[in-house]
Amino acid sequence: MMAIDDRERAIEAMLFASDAPLDARQIAARFAEDMPVSEVRAVIQVIAARHAGSGIELVERGGHWHFQTPADLAHLLRRERDDPRKLSRAASEVLAIVAYHEPVSRAEIEAIRGVQTSKGTLDVLMEAEWIAPAGRREVPGRPLIYRTTDAFLQHFGLSSRRDLPGIEDLRAAGLLDPVDLAFEEAMGELDLVKDGEEA
Repeated sequence: MMAIDDRERAIEAMLFASDAPLDARQIAARFAEDMPVSEVRAVIQVIAARHAGSGIELVERGGHWHFQTPADLAHLLRRERDDPRKLSRAASEVLAIVAYHEPVSRAEIEAIRGVQTSKGTLDVLMEAEWIAPAGRREVPGRPLIYRTTDAFLQHFGLSSRRDLPGIEDLRAAGLLDPVDLAFEEAMGELDLVKDGEEA
């Protein structure tokens, strides 16, 4: 068995013991002597490769690393429990709009949903740390805009927003109800009419 370098052991221990996923800069800052972030990243890759295919794996989500059990073993580890973070339909809709349209203002969220969005809905998502303010839109009134967070990516097992499912994926999974499908078809027909008028 190959000997493991002391720094590799230390980084592995930090990642294993941490309550929250860590990025390379956070790990580098914990060393008393200077350790370049690039070197930390290289060591993390070595640790991830060493654990690949084992009972635990080191995974990256939104630039942060953490240990988890592989997805194919989930059925052995699942416990029946109540999920304390049940979202209302309104909160789920708002979260989806922020994820697919970020950065987005409250007025833009309401325009997409077609109904008013209560401040409480946004507060619930911010308390869950799934969305966060992303500054202000440079328009009259300078409305606050929102974006998803690294915690959102980590909770839903996404490396980045590019991993969000597209319309075809949602349709294949049966997650679009008939109203959504009818709306999508109507929008497609509208686009065809517009194209015909422009031609």
